[in-house]
Amino acid sequence: METRLKVKKKHIIFKYMVGEMLPPFGVTLLVFALIFLMTRMLQLTDYVVNFRVGLGHVLLLLLYSMPFFLIFVIPMSTMMAVLLTFLRMSSDNEITALKAAGWSLYNLLPPVLVFCTAAALLTASMSFLALPWGRLAARELLVEVARKNVEVGLKERTFERTFKNVVLYVGAVDAESRTLHHVFIEDRRNNELSSTIMASSGKIVPSTKKDIWELRLKDGVVVRADQKNQSMFTVGFESYDFTLNLASALGPSAKDKDEEEMYFNELLTFVKRYNKQDDRYFLALLEVHKKFSIPFSCLALGLAAIPLGMVSRSARRSFGVALGLGLFLLYYLLLSAGWVFGETGQYPPALGMWMPNLVIGALGTYTLVRMAKDRPVAVLSWLQDTARVVLDKWAARKEARANL
Repeated sequence: METRLKVKKKHIIFKYMVGEMLPPFGVTLLVFALIFLMTRMLQLTDYVVNFRVGLGHVLLLLLYSMPFFLIFVIPMSTMMAVLLTFLRMSSDNEITALKAAGWSLYNLLPPVLVFCTAAALLTASMSFLALPWGRLAARELLVEVARKNVEVGLKERTFERTFKNVVLYVGAVDAESRTLHHVFIEDRRNNELSSTIMASSGKIVPSTKKDIWELRLKDGVVVRADQKNQSMFTVGFESYDFTLNLASALGPSAKDKDEEEMYFNELLTFVKRYNKQDDRYFLALLEVHKKFSIPFSCLALGLAAIPLGMVSRSARRSFGVALGLGLFLLYYLLLSAGWVFGETGQYPPALGMWMPNLVIGALGTYTLVRMAKDRPVAVLSWLQDTARVVLDKWAARKEARANL
């Protein structure tokens, strides 16, 4: 009977804590989704107003870009959900009451681990399935839109490789006149004769053939290199028509996909068969490890959020939230550093992607063990005291100004 009662109590606490974590998780996801929409609003408005792209296509492009965004937001939302739950329970003395009833901090871990594992599986589904699907679907949709308005697929100050064996760079796009400024083209469609074209301006005009567009360039120069005869010549022009084949951008094969467009089995095949250890090899290897390391970050960040949420009652709740945001910033900086150094091969890609989890997980485990034994954590205590002093001084100055 006593054992059954203990199991029932654990079940109640388990459901209670999971129920407490779900609302902040959903709110955080919603807030960051709105921020993401705001960052894309200018570009989406430009598509609708200047390029007359249909609202349905714009919404689809937004949908296809969501998986990349959610891969990073889900771990952050998980951390904030755990953090806010323990902050509230600590400030309402619920943690103290559970300890008085014989519950240790370790007894509260199962609901957190289950919640973080569910979030990790959700992140993994985004990384393994939704991300490559979204990238490929977005590329195909852009080509479909480009059939009606090819300028929308061109990004300013970006080397565009949509067209096979052609690199296109546009300095600026005038949406009203549909004019391209400062155009650079590298054409390697002919194995024996490569061309480099530079023009001050140009316009894209449709051809009578399906999926064929002509880029009418003005005031430029063509530099051609004859590989067979080992010769080079330059020709200036006032007007020059360059053909673009949109069909080459449709239905990319596995070798034409970039790393984020490949599914996991394609990434493994690429890494095994690619015979050069260059930037693309290391990028693919980084992507392989990222598909596992970022979902696992839900567990590392969730574990580290528990002691951050158990700051003393004298600290303000905003202090714990600030610590949580700082923790995620530390994780993201470590991840970015691992990616930058890993893509050149100077840093092992596996270590670059897993180091943030190892650092955050170690910090979380250390502080959790200290707090479970009711021992203070020096760093948290120092940060807490510093924050309290700063907030007290700020409140005193605010009150002094109000009394003037």
